[in-house]
Amino acid sequence: MELSIVSTRKRPVPAEHRTNFNNLVFDIAWFGVLNGSAIAFIAVYATRIGATGLQVSLLTAIPAVINLMFALPAGRWLQDKPISRATVITAILNRWFYLIWVILPLWLAPTAQIWVIVVVTLLMSIPGTALAISFNALFAAAVPPDWRAQVVGVRNAAYALSSILVTLVCGWMLNTLPFPLGYQVVFLIGVIGAVMSTIHLSFVRPVEGMAFSNGRMRLRDWAEPGIMHTWNAVRTTVGLRFLMRGSSTTDRPNRWLVPLSDEQYKHVLVLVFAMHLALYLAIPLFPLALVRQLGFADNIIAVGNGVFYAALFIGSLQHNAIFQRLGNRRTMALGMMVISIYPLLVSQANGPVLYWIASIMGGLGWSLAGAAVGNYVLQETPEDKRPAYLAWYNIALQAGILLGSLVAPMLASAWSISTALMFAAFCRFLIGILAWRNQRLRTN
Repeated sequence: MELSIVSTRKRPVPAEHRTNFNNLVFDIAWFGVLNGSAIAFIAVYATRIGATGLQVSLLTAIPAVINLMFALPAGRWLQDKPISRATVITAILNRWFYLIWVILPLWLAPTAQIWVIVVVTLLMSIPGTALAISFNALFAAAVPPDWRAQVVGVRNAAYALSSILVTLVCGWMLNTLPFPLGYQVVFLIGVIGAVMSTIHLSFVRPVEGMAFSNGRMRLRDWAEPGIMHTWNAVRTTVGLRFLMRGSSTTDRPNRWLVPLSDEQYKHVLVLVFAMHLALYLAIPLFPLALVRQLGFADNIIAVGNGVFYAALFIGSLQHNAIFQRLGNRRTMALGMMVISIYPLLVSQANGPVLYWIASIMGGLGWSLAGAAVGNYVLQETPEDKRPAYLAWYNIALQAGILLGSLVAPMLASAWSISTALMFAAFCRFLIGILAWRNQRLRTN
C-alpha cells in the first residue's frame, strides 16, 4: 500500500506526518490479516471441536467483563507513561496469546482445548483493554485533527480489504488441508498479522505540541472522541474509543462515575444497552447455526465473512449522504432494522445462498449502525460532563454485550437455535423501530 493512499492531489500529506500516516495504515491492514484469519475462525474452530453454546458465548462475554473491570485501572496505569512505548508493550502483551492457538492442538484433547481458549480469551483481554486506551491516545497524539477523518477512512478501507482477502484465502486453506492442521496454519497467519501490526505501531510517534506533552498520556486524556472506527463489525464492538476525554477542571477519577442528572441522556443509555443486547442475542449463535445446524464447510463460512466485509465497505461509502439526510439517531435505527435481516435469514437458511445474502444485509446494516452509534452518543453528551457521561456509556454498552452473550445460549437451549435467531432478529428490528420513533430522545 503506497503513500498515495493517504494523500490527495489537492492536499498532499505534509512530510512530517507521512511516516505516522503510512504506519497507521499498514498497522490496520496487518490487523485485518489477523481479523480475517485467527479472529474470524476461532469460534468456528471451538464449535467444531465440541464447544457448547455457553462456551462460545463466553468468548464474547469475557471481553465485556474485563473491560468493565479493568478500564479505569488500565487508564491509571497508563497515566504519565510514554504513549508510544505503552501502546507497543500492551500490544505485545495482548497479541502473543495468539501463538497459543497455533500449538494448542498438539498438546491437549478437544475438550481441554475449549477451556484453554476461554481462559486465553480472558487473559488477553486484560492487556487488550489497556491497548484500546493507549492506541486511541496515540492516534490522537500522532494525527492532527484536520487529518483524522481522512486517515480513519483509509484505515477502514485497508482493514476491510485485507480482511476480505485473507478470509477467502483461509477458507480455501481450511477446505484443502486436513483438520486440525488447516486451523493451525490459519492461526499462524493471524500471528504473523499481529506481529507485523505491532511492528508498524512501534514506528508511530506523537507529534510535538499536540494532545500530549512530551509524548506522555495524562489521565484526563485517555481518548480523543471520534478518532477511530473499528471495522470488527458485529463480531466485536468498541466500548473504549470515546471513553474519557478530559475535564478542564479536574483529573479525579472518583468523580467520573457521577449520578446522571440528564433524564434524556438516560434514555440514550437505555437505547445503547438495548441495541447491544439485541445484537449479542444472535452473535454467539452464528457459529452453532453455521457449523452444527447447517453443516457448512469452512470455505462457505469464509465466503460469508468476505461478503459481510465487502458489504460493510460498500455501505460505508454512503455514510455522509445518509447521515446528512437522516441524522445520527435515525441512521442508527435504520442500520438496526437492516441488520435484523441477518439472523432472520440464517435461521431460515438451508444452503449457502441464503447465508450469503444474510451476510450482505448484515454488512450493510452494521455499516450504518456501527458508525452512527458513537456519533449519536457524542452528539447527546453534554460538553461540560463528557468524562462522566461517556464512562456511563461504556458501562451501558458492555452490560448489553455481557447480558446478550449470556442469554443467547439459554434461549437456544430452551427453544432451538433457529427460534432463538428469529427472536434476536425481532429484538433488533424492534429496537430499530423504537429508536426511529422515540421522540423523547433529542432530535438530530
